[in-house]
Amino acid sequence: MRRRLLALVCVSASLLSACGLLPQGGGERHTVTVWLMKGSASPDFVKRFTKDFESTHPDLDLDIKVQEWTGIGPKVQSALKSEDADAPDVIEVGNTQVPQYVDSGGLLDLTLESLRDWGSDAWLPGLAEPGQLRGQQFGIPWYAANRVVIYRKDLFARAGVDVPPKNREEWLAATEKLDSDGNQGIYLAGQDWYTLSGFIWDEGGNLAEQHDGVWKGTLDTPAALRGMDFYRRLQSLGDGPADSDEEHPPQAGVFARGRVAQIVAVPGLARTIIRQNPGLADKLGFFPVPGRKAGQPGAVFTGGSDLVIPQHTDYRKGAVAVVGALTGRQWDTDLARTMDYVPNKAALAPAVGDDEGVAAMAAGAARGRATPSTPEWAVVEADNPIKAYMSAVLSGADPATEARRASRRITEQLQVPLA
Repeated sequence: MRRRLLALVCVSASLLSACGLLPQGGGERHTVTVWLMKGSASPDFVKRFTKDFESTHPDLDLDIKVQEWTGIGPKVQSALKSEDADAPDVIEVGNTQVPQYVDSGGLLDLTLESLRDWGSDAWLPGLAEPGQLRGQQFGIPWYAANRVVIYRKDLFARAGVDVPPKNREEWLAATEKLDSDGNQGIYLAGQDWYTLSGFIWDEGGNLAEQHDGVWKGTLDTPAALRGMDFYRRLQSLGDGPADSDEEHPPQAGVFARGRVAQIVAVPGLARTIIRQNPGLADKLGFFPVPGRKAGQPGAVFTGGSDLVIPQHTDYRKGAVAVVGALTGRQWDTDLARTMDYVPNKAALAPAVGDDEGVAAMAAGAARGRATPSTPEWAVVEADNPIKAYMSAVLSGADPATEARRASRRITEQLQVPLA
């Protein structure tokens, strides 16, 4: 409503032109303000998209503003409540952040557009599911990224592992062979809970589930315990610390030192490894995290971004047009190729098939998942009991006992409303 009110104030054609609402040739123009996060899209992509969009939408101008990830949560919350003229009409948000913003009541329901125009039934579930709440779609999948196995081709060949493993049991057997001659079969930190989540999902378990409107931790279910047991067996075939995560120390540095056969990470981490050890440039390979069955990648946590539209947007039609264009086939695949992402639909994966790491990531993304779709999951991650549970089990504690303790803590945290 803000710019429409401004148009009423400008009471003549000359004044309308002075207010910036009419181009010299006539017809009313609107500016759509878009917030994109730093590093999500290259400046060249933004330039190409803006030029094409404005040429095909002659009534719209784009004002794309790049935001920092640090501190973005409160900034988005403030923007969703704002009616200022420079408030955003479209915002990029992390896929698992969407429930927090939905809970505040500041997002447009885009269910109709998703079903009618955007092919929501084909979206990657790890992006689409966090954007939903109570059967309505608020977050529109844009791009995805997930973990794969980065491995040393030379160490695999030396150990007699001729092809990447196709299922979990093959993976364990190969890793055991690789864990010799002073090499670690795999470096897997004890608190890498995103990787654990995939194993739990593969077994049919969950981190938490909702029953009768109440969320409860479910690490103590038989399925979740089987996922933890596989993690324990795999993690034991290396020297990853039981009491820290993959960033302490950074696993790229550990891998770059040259005595590790595998890590589980996003493929882009290979660039960091090669910067630290250029001698590995021709020795790295990628394969999807193996699943329980041959030919079916394991479930993985899918990160990435969704696009949302604030309820207070001045021009819903224009905001919807921007979201539809950015997440549509042409520009979604262009972004994926430009930035080494996974497109938002499995059918678009061939667009990135010529890059081994991204192709492995896309194969896994087809079975991607996300953390529980509730705003209070942020409370769980702030003081993560899953990490403490993992460390305890890897240090020899009884898994069932520790899982019950962690599940109770998760249940308590999921009852704490966000401020």
